[in-house]
Amino acid sequence: MQRFQSYIDGEFVDGEARFPSIDPATGKVWAEMPEARESDVDRAVSAAETALYDGPWSKLTATQRGKLLYKLADLVAANAQKLAELETRDTGKIIRETSAQIAYVADYYRYYAGLSDKIEGAYLPIDKQDMDVWLRREPIGVVAMVVPWNSQLFLSAVKIGPALAAGCTMVVKASEDGPAPLLEFARLVHEAGFPAGVVNIITGFGPFCGSALSRHPKVAHIAFTGGPETARHVVRNSAENLASTSLELGGKSPFIVFADADLESAANAQVAGIFAATGQSCVAGSRLIVERSVKDKFLAMLKDKAEAIRIGIPSDMATEVGPLATKRQQDHVAALVDRSVESGARLVTGGRRPEGDGFYFPPTILDCDGVASASLVEEFFGPVLSVVSFETEAEALRLANDTGYGLASGVFTQNLTRAHRLMKGLRAGIVWVNTYRAVSPIAPFGGFGLSGHGREGGLAAALDYTRTKTIWLRTSDDPIPDPFVMR
Repeated sequence: MQRFQSYIDGEFVDGEARFPSIDPATGKVWAEMPEARESDVDRAVSAAETALYDGPWSKLTATQRGKLLYKLADLVAANAQKLAELETRDTGKIIRETSAQIAYVADYYRYYAGLSDKIEGAYLPIDKQDMDVWLRREPIGVVAMVVPWNSQLFLSAVKIGPALAAGCTMVVKASEDGPAPLLEFARLVHEAGFPAGVVNIITGFGPFCGSALSRHPKVAHIAFTGGPETARHVVRNSAENLASTSLELGGKSPFIVFADADLESAANAQVAGIFAATGQSCVAGSRLIVERSVKDKFLAMLKDKAEAIRIGIPSDMATEVGPLATKRQQDHVAALVDRSVESGARLVTGGRRPEGDGFYFPPTILDCDGVASASLVEEFFGPVLSVVSFETEAEALRLANDTGYGLASGVFTQNLTRAHRLMKGLRAGIVWVNTYRAVSPIAPFGGFGLSGHGREGGLAAALDYTRTKTIWLRTSDDPIPDPFVMR
């Protein structure tokens, strides 16, 4: 059995306690993880604060910080396969996805390495005589980062990269479900030569670890990815330290297909959009909104593709859908499918968990036309697609926006003017047209409403980890006049 450690103040340490980690493919314990509690959190945050203000990190130039990020990127690329295997083992995400995704994670660190010395201030053309005024951008402070179990190395890179580029220090809380890849990543941070305390990586449970971290008085900013309900706890905790927050939450993303679309291309994108990562993606295209005249044809195409998907052990490169990450998640998906069918949704394919070990659930399609189904409202975070149809563009837009979420959306049409109208009308932070699930370190990522606020990726993310300082310099040698007259 493998044993993992936390990384605090440049050292690998055990937590106050330990807990088992379950292999989702077998349902059996495969490793022991360090459980951080309040004293561990306090040590990590204090180390980050010392590194920010008093340690060698505070004296590095932006260019020097960038060089460390480049080195980290190279180490991620060189160790991508090992990290991928750990993520597959601990979360059940298939190896063909983890291998490709983690190799691309290196590009995120390279992007922010290059951006480190391009976060600029400004000279202000002030409206007063004999005054020079500058705007400086400085690190916002110690950042608490809370990362979920799906795609931990990617979802941490879009936080760690820009925060380091901005000069911040941080405490990263890996999910207690599948923390192995992020705890192993700490070894690469150490090897890259980041000073002690700059990056601290721990894991533990919400009441003892996550809560202590998000309310810690020395934390200036909280970057959280997860569900809305947990986010509400994070925001309440931030009232204790008045930390700013960036929240990347869930979604119930619409996938709109018009009759004039390339249906084969749209079907492939829809399969990738909902069944990739076993549906455990915040941008999963979980609501198919298809024009009525092609609904039956398109559903038949999707049914054939879904039933041809290879379900198997996640470490096999031939596997296309693996297990869900936890038994809890498997139970949630199964219960929500049952509720939807009971309310009148028609099961097109899938819907029943298989016999045997592991937390598997098959690709599932629910026809929800004319039904008030829970599957159209609640986030499954699993391989389940809910389908409705429309007659007009206005109806499609209404159905797409009929959700409290607003993270991602997809539009498939060959009508360019229609696409532009929908780009404007969709209430979502991301609109993909004739494609789906495309990401890049250059492009900001985030949502509206219950999908959170703030952006990850691009320059915008790095600026979120800064605060501005206004500096006034009087350039006249004359004595200051009457102090009771503001000038």
